[in-house]
Amino acid sequence: MSSIFGKDFNVEVFKYDVGHIENTARNELIKSRAIVSRPELASTMAQQNGGNIITTVLKGLIGGKAKNYDGSSNADPTTTSTYRHTRVVIGRWEQWEEKDFATDLTGGEDFMGNIEQQVADYWWENQQGILVSILKGIFNMTSEAGQSFATKHTFDVTQRTNSEGDLGMMDMTTLNTCMQRACGDNKGKFSMMFCHSAVATNLENMKLLSYLKYTDKDGTQRDLALGQVNGRLVLVDDSMPYEDVYEVTYTLTEDTVLDESKTYYTEADGVYTAVDSPVVDNIGSYYEATEGEYLYTQYTSFVLGDGAFEFTDVGAEVPYETDRDPNLNGGTDFLYSRQRWCYAPYGISFTQAEMESESPTDEELESGANWDLVSTTKDGVTSYLNDKVIHIARILSRG
Repeated sequence: MSSIFGKDFNVEVFKYDVGHIENTARNELIKSRAIVSRPELASTMAQQNGGNIITTVLKGLIGGKAKNYDGSSNADPTTTSTYRHTRVVIGRWEQWEEKDFATDLTGGEDFMGNIEQQVADYWWENQQGILVSILKGIFNMTSEAGQSFATKHTFDVTQRTNSEGDLGMMDMTTLNTCMQRACGDNKGKFSMMFCHSAVATNLENMKLLSYLKYTDKDGTQRDLALGQVNGRLVLVDDSMPYEDVYEVTYTLTEDTVLDESKTYYTEADGVYTAVDSPVVDNIGSYYEATEGEYLYTQYTSFVLGDGAFEFTDVGAEVPYETDRDPNLNGGTDFLYSRQRWCYAPYGISFTQAEMESESPTDEELESGANWDLVSTTKDGVTSYLNDKVIHIARILSRG
């Protein structure tokens, strides 16, 4: 038994209470079936050394064209493929301190309940941020198979006029079309969408989005940052990616030597492509891009289906602990929290190609080099999982 703010602090009770704080957004996400729990993997991942990367097996589907059963045709059996799915454990920790805080928290308030509520929400926001970072990384994949996935599972409406006559805006057909383009007749597996409030407001103004209601313990009903569109759950969060788009003009470079601070482009049929490894001998054919006036803001909305992510709460050896320094600022209490999770996108492996420590940073999760479609190699030939069974897609829009 330790103490915090001069009060007894039971680590196990605190951990239990934090885990049972109701967070409506988190609960609705889990109920959407987009996140599937895999607790049986925790024992393997719980190892502090060597357990941060594990590989599981995905069983392939049977296939082959049925033979004509005519009494004379011979059997030509086919077999299934086994794919290796590699996942990574993500660790995060934080420390909080308070000075002379006990009086403020015990003046008729449930000080421990206040702390529990804040810690629970804090870690949920972190998990949601990790999900977004992983989704960014998935659509940044650098392999040929990964780029093909990103193209097929992206529906860009920024240059389309919707049913209301508005350029680049989502409408009643956008979500449905996105799901079909990504997964064809498997589109029914999609169950939710993450979007920015600007996108949600546009859908709300078109009377396409209705918000869920929440009744608190006092009987007060209020709207949640959760809605429904076409029967799919919508989680509204301004941490969803967006970027300002500017008019860009391309002109032939006047450089005679390579400038490492610049990005050079080549042109073919009016399409400009960034040059990965510029060569000075070709510099006369390179273009430079010049940013002009602001055009619009592009928002990214992510669409997830059943089992899009498998989640394992790995846990840390000491998830919570407290300390006190009586000499610091006249007496300071500290609360430490450590968490380890695994969010594994179904059908997409973590390659650890660019990871400097035992836990990937948000920036490393966003690196496309760290993700690739699961694959199998037989007789020297590599084949990838059919991306039709990966229920992850995105919509690019102006709102």
